[in-house]
Amino acid sequence: MIKIDYQTQRLSLRFFLLMLVLFGFQVLFGLLIAVQHVDPHLLSGILNFNVLRAEHTNLGILWILSGFIGTILFIGPLLSRRELAAPGLIRFLFWALLAVTLWNVATQSLAAHGIAGWWLGQPWLQEGLEYLEAGRAADIVIFVGFAILAWVVLRTFPARREWNEIHWGLAIGVTALTFVWLFGVFFVERLDLQEYFRWYVVHYWVEGVWEVIHISLVGFLLVLMFKADVKAVGYAVFWGVAMVWLSGLIGNAHHYFWIGTPEFWQFWGSLFSALEPLPLVFCFWHIYLDAHQDHRPLENAPAFYFILGSVVLEQVGAGILGFTMTFALTNVWSHGTWVTPSHAHLALFGTFGMLGIASAYYAIPLLRGVKDFDQRLGRIAFWLVFAGMLGIAFAFAIGGTIQVFLYRAMGLNWFGGQVFPAMQFYKVLVPVFGLVFLTGAGLLIYDLLTLGLRARTAPREQAVPRAAGAGRWGRTLHGAEAGLWLMGMWLFGAFITLGLLSFNLDAVAQGDPTIPYVLAGLGYPGLLLITLLFVWRFLASLEARVAGAAGVAGEPAPSSPAAGHAPIDQAARA
Repeated sequence: MIKIDYQTQRLSLRFFLLMLVLFGFQVLFGLLIAVQHVDPHLLSGILNFNVLRAEHTNLGILWILSGFIGTILFIGPLLSRRELAAPGLIRFLFWALLAVTLWNVATQSLAAHGIAGWWLGQPWLQEGLEYLEAGRAADIVIFVGFAILAWVVLRTFPARREWNEIHWGLAIGVTALTFVWLFGVFFVERLDLQEYFRWYVVHYWVEGVWEVIHISLVGFLLVLMFKADVKAVGYAVFWGVAMVWLSGLIGNAHHYFWIGTPEFWQFWGSLFSALEPLPLVFCFWHIYLDAHQDHRPLENAPAFYFILGSVVLEQVGAGILGFTMTFALTNVWSHGTWVTPSHAHLALFGTFGMLGIASAYYAIPLLRGVKDFDQRLGRIAFWLVFAGMLGIAFAFAIGGTIQVFLYRAMGLNWFGGQVFPAMQFYKVLVPVFGLVFLTGAGLLIYDLLTLGLRARTAPREQAVPRAAGAGRWGRTLHGAEAGLWLMGMWLFGAFITLGLLSFNLDAVAQGDPTIPYVLAGLGYPGLLLITLLFVWRFLASLEARVAGAAGVAGEPAPSSPAAGHAPIDQAARA
């Protein structure tokens, strides 16, 4: 059993709890703006859509960062076999993050009144750039906070000659987290140049640096959960990190297409953006190998459910849906429409948000000394948020396809009442699926906040689902079958890509939407359904293995997230 011997590691618990609180508020803001899409007059003049949308977007960044920081601080001692350096600075980092969050929430409405707090040519209170709305004062505090995190992590790690690939991945990640943020800490009056540097932050910081940290954290969590071979995991982490940077550096140019930059970026941005899914495929494949090849038991189901959800939605949201819209010939239609949030919701919540939740499910029971807990709430919460997010993405994607045709191809008037009614059904679907997601989010927040505070143990026989391994779904998932599932996802992604490309056809320009509508009607539902079924298949295979092992042994399978793991020093030596 892992023994949490390092007291400073408990500081990570604060960040996990803050993550859960911010996550709850972000979901509520999201549901509110979804309802405002249906009724634009709702709370008009009190909580306007533009302010609520900015709150929703910024809280999404902040709660995910809280989860990342909590996870890094939790695994730091496991990698280093010693206490975290400078616990006082970690406490300061927590309060700084909380202060920035409150400041950011409080100042969003200033933009509606034209208040930016200009001084020395910089907006100190609020700058209004999407994803970077916080003013210069908050930006500087964020930079100092990232510098503290990087210093603590690097001081906690052992001498560099003892580092493995996971050390290097996290070290590169936290260092780049600090320095890439510098591109968001200055304001340029020229809008095209300001947008150029803003996308440095959005792409290199979120889609580059965060990916590096994500791959490293997923790798080490798999080492802990399945006693995976650290050399194999390190190999996957190394190539994943390398491909993220090699494809992403020039791939950032897909953000440059329409902001006044030279035309040659349309070719290079399209080419290298098409390569960006490669590290995501690699990350997906290594989680399959680590989970299946050694036939280790699934001991902490909620933690692994969310890790799997993170990697699969990274593949679908960031990889496949990102691929479909980053060519210049497809992006010219999808950019700024509902097609984009379909990709963004699956990519941001799926890739990074689910990883933070997975880490919390692994760490919080250990930090609170909970040996056994009822995992059913975590399982149910996973399926609700997973299915809810897929439904939200579907509503955005199909509604966005209608929007592209009527608004972009036909040039019909949005405010004149032509586009809005055509999208109304899908505008209603967003809050419907949002309620499903909210229910799952509420369950997991309650479950994690009260772990160790309510009944400390759960009947162990409840840990294994009764029918998870029944029938063909529970048979062993081999690599060839997993590859076929993956190919099926990309096949539906091809339909979506062709559908967006078809908007360039003369027939569509003349008013016939048959081709894009049929391809979108095949692609989006097919992609999201096959994603749901594949995750079901993957987890049924693992659960059946646990149930079978328990039946052979004549005893229930373990439900503890700690049971069966090596001592903390053994995990650290790995």
